[in-house]
Amino acid sequence: MGLLNLFSKSGAEVQRLPAGSMTVDCHGNVVTTTISSSYAAGLLQDVAGEVLRLFREAREAQLHFSEISLNFASMQITARELRGGAIVFLSPKTTPFTTSSPTLTPL
Repeated sequence: MGLLNLFSKSGAEVQRLPAGSMTVDCHGNVVTTTISSSYAAGLLQDVAGEVLRLFREAREAQLHFSEISLNFASMQITARELRGGAIVFLSPKTTPFTTSSPTLTPL
């Protein structure tokens, strides 16, 4: 009874990964975003804080990056430094299990 109940919780739902961009000030506050408001603001601030931390640690190590790109199995995060803040792009990667309509490219 115990293990099966773990997976039968009502209200559990699968969400799509966030997609879009956000600008962040030097304190890690999200200033503007194109990411759906259905994602928790805390999640976006966590991503913003980690991106700013990477830029700060790179500067401290005298490695001046203007852009970083993080590739995960299901998502890519690209960030560009903007005078202490950053613009962050979140892009989910498509998988063979993703259902989407085909796109046609004109010749």
